[in-house]
Amino acid sequence: MLEWAEEASAMWQYIVLFLLAAAPWMDVSLVVPLGVLWGLSPVWVSVAAFVGNFLLILILGLFFKQISEWRQARRAKKGITGPTKKETRSRAIWEKYGIPGLAIIAPIFVGTDIAAVLALTFGASKLRVVGWMTVSLALWTIVFAVGSVYGFSFLNLI
Repeated sequence: MLEWAEEASAMWQYIVLFLLAAAPWMDVSLVVPLGVLWGLSPVWVSVAAFVGNFLLILILGLFFKQISEWRQARRAKKGITGPTKKETRSRAIWEKYGIPGLAIIAPIFVGTDIAAVLALTFGASKLRVVGWMTVSLALWTIVFAVGSVYGFSFLNLI
């Protein structure tokens, strides 16, 4: 894939990064370093990753009821009755720190998309979830962009 990234036009590379960020379970913690490693502008990589991940959070917020029903049916079909390890970890963070804590810690431990679904499941309002996840996503996007640039530069990878 690295060969394709080197040969493709920059526009296609940014589109791929946007689509990766918009995919469930792909967070800025993976997409931003990948884009920086490809040699793309950290600013535009950050914008593409942020917008892609924000779009996913917005869709989750808008269509939570439908997604929740689908998720419950899927879990029942698989025979999952109790909470998963990520759900248990998220519940503990939720009970201790509330939505701000879950949103800030989410990109590292569970991912913003999973945290958004869990916060909504725990009863938080859609507006608060989308708002806090957006703030968290913006902060972590900047952290990963700066960290990637300096880290890869220090390691002579870019």
